[in-house]
Amino acid sequence: MNDYLYFVGRALDGMSGIVAGLGDDLATARPALPGANSPYALLTDCVAVADYWSGTLVAGRAVARDRDAEFTATGPVGPLLAKVRALRDRLAADVRGADLDGPLHVEPPRSFQGPDRPLTRGGALLHVLEELAQHHGQMEILRDALHAGSRA
Repeated sequence: MNDYLYFVGRALDGMSGIVAGLGDDLATARPALPGANSPYALLTDCVAVADYWSGTLVAGRAVARDRDAEFTATGPVGPLLAKVRALRDRLAADVRGADLDGPLHVEPPRSFQGPDRPLTRGGALLHVLEELAQHHGQMEILRDALHAGSRA
């Protein structure tokens, strides 16, 4: 599980570094790309995804989530980075206590766009890694587009 947390941490650190580097104004900007999110909103979504999938589905902890609001989130960078740090602590506890072959505590809503097949708790944790890794790459593109001056 240490390897899993290492790779999840790399993705979270990478996204946190991008948002911190962009600062309060640029982190909440959306580049002029069809359907683009702001880096701030994308990191907000990633915190919610990881917290819900590891907390509710794997650990059985109630985590409320408003997926639509995640993509319109704005605000100062500092509190969002604090949420990432707190998530890492919860995630470590969720992962270390997980019965990886056990069933999910609840089935995720279809609107959360998870895998289209039943998962074990280990599978749900792999989905968290999948989401964080792909969104980290997406955020690198968003950062580059924002630095190139293609803001909308």
